[in-house]
Amino acid sequence: MPTVPEPLRGAALGVGTVLLVFSVLTAVSGVWPPMVAVESPSMHPNLQTGDLVVVTAVGDESAVVTSREADARTHFGGRGDVVVFDTPDWRGSPIIHRAMFHVEAGENWYDRANASAVGGADDCAELANCPAPRAGYITKGDNNPVYDQAAGRVGPVSQEWVRAEAAVRIPELGRVRLLLQRSGVATVAAGVPAAG
Repeated sequence: MPTVPEPLRGAALGVGTVLLVFSVLTAVSGVWPPMVAVESPSMHPNLQTGDLVVVTAVGDESAVVTSREADARTHFGGRGDVVVFDTPDWRGSPIIHRAMFHVEAGENWYDRANASAVGGADDCAELANCPAPRAGYITKGDNNPVYDQAAGRVGPVSQEWVRAEAAVRIPELGRVRLLLQRSGVATVAAGVPAAG
């Protein structure tokens, strides 16, 4: 029986190990891909650009704990769950931001908002996405001055647009994914999409 050259055997072992890790993470997390790479500073200092974040599946609407609902416990340095979402309003990588509070369709949410996070608006009429065009989450990057919805980036994030919840941060490991993306080599099929 012919022997396999050592470099080929090492490469096969490396690929097999990566596939095994991804399979286990997918089985445990219940979501594919089981990780995202942070590509922007919007969640600094709690998630850094280049971090790899292991994510888990989100069940129904009650599974996401917003900042308003959270007790004294913190999650990634702040109150409320950090979620990965993708909406039809947004062009680009999925977004990884904190769920601040939930609104209903048609709701004037200005009075429930933190005054420092509405971009200087004095009432609902001056605020993008107010009244709420649909039910969903008002979200914010920890490092951003205003809610995503107040800035007009996206409308309220519907439950079905929430792909996953951040579970574990692995510092710097996402930089490999981001370098591959910038070089044009990476694809979502590689298993670790970027999130801004």
